[in-house]
Amino acid sequence: MDISRRYETAIAHAIARGQSGMPPGKLAHALEYAVMPGGARIRPTILLSVAKACGDDQPEIADAAACALELIHCASLVHDDLPCFDDADTRRGKASVHRAYSEPLAVLTGDSLIVMAFEVLGRVAHLDAQRSAALVLALAGCTGMPNGICAGQGWESEAEIDLGAYHRAKTGALFVAATQMGAIAAGHDPHAWEELGMRIGEAFQVADDLRDAVSDAKTLGKPAGQDDLHGRPSAVSEYGVQGAMSHLQDILSGAIASIPACPGEAALAQMVQAQAQRFAPQGAASKRTIPGE
Repeated sequence: MDISRRYETAIAHAIARGQSGMPPGKLAHALEYAVMPGGARIRPTILLSVAKACGDDQPEIADAAACALELIHCASLVHDDLPCFDDADTRRGKASVHRAYSEPLAVLTGDSLIVMAFEVLGRVAHLDAQRSAALVLALAGCTGMPNGICAGQGWESEAEIDLGAYHRAKTGALFVAATQMGAIAAGHDPHAWEELGMRIGEAFQVADDLRDAVSDAKTLGKPAGQDDLHGRPSAVSEYGVQGAMSHLQDILSGAIASIPACPGEAALAQMVQAQAQRFAPQGAASKRTIPGE
C-alpha cells in the first residue's frame, strides 16, 4: 500500500469512529468536513517516509502516528480560521468550518479532532506500549506549550515577537513532530531527526509567507495577503520576495544535508526534493520587492 493510501485509510477510520453511535449530527458532519478532502498532507507524508527510511517494522503504529499528526494539523486550521484569529471565510477552496457550521461547532470540531488524535495513538498501545507513549509525548510537545503550535499562535498576542521562536512554534513544531514521530514509530531515536524537521518546517514557513504575498485567494484556496493584513511577521517583510526565495533554497539544501544515516536515506532525500517542488510558490520569482514594501 502506498503512503497516501495508508494515511488516508487511517484518517477515514478515525473519523468514522468519531461519527459512530448516536452523536450530534452537525458536529459529526463537521469532523469529516474539516478533514476531507485533505490538502497537501505534507506532514503525514514526511512521517511515513521517515518511518520507511528507518525500516517501518510496525506499520500499524506508523499509520496511527501519521493519522494523529494530520488530525492535529486539521484542528489547528479550524481554530486558526475563527474570527478571533484570522477570521478566514475559506479553507482548501471551500467555506471554513465556522462559516459552514457556526463558530461554536467550529470550536468543538477543533477540540474533538485534538482529542481524537491522542485516542488514535492510544489505540495502538497494545502493539508497543513504549512507542505509543513516546508518540503521545512527542505530539503533545509539538502541540501545546511552551514550544508547540499553541505557543506559536500565542506569539501573535505579544507586543514584541521573536520571529525565530514564532516560526519554530507556529510552523516548525509539527514538522519536527513528523520526523521525530516517524522515527519513533519505527523504533529509532527521535533526537537525531529534530534538525531535519526544523529545516523542513522553516522552509515551509518561508514558502507559505511567499505564497501569501504573491498568490491570490483562488490559487491558495484561502484568503491571501493575511500576513500584511494582520501585521504578522514574515520572511517577505524581512527579506523581500527575492531574498525570501533565496533563503528558501538555502534552507532546503540544508534540510537534505541534515538527513541522518539510515537504510532509506537516498529515498528520503528524493522525497524532500519532491516536496520542495510543492513548496515553491508560483510566480514569486517574477515579482520584486524589498523589505518593508
